[in-house]
Amino acid sequence: MFRLGPVELVIILLIALLLFGPGRLTHLARELGQSIREFRRGLTAEEEKSETKPDKPS
Repeated sequence: MFRLGPVELVIILLIALLLFGPGRLTHLARELGQSIREFRRGLTAEEEKSETKPDKPS
């Protein structure tokens, strides 16, 4: 199994910082956070919809 330690994560973050720059990296992180929030909001909406919707008789 492949595991990432703290040193490897720091190296990956430094490489990403060099490739994208600080402005683009913060923009990417913000977009990722927004899409995760939207995904979770969609999941809770689906759960609420399925809980309030009565089962169809077969």
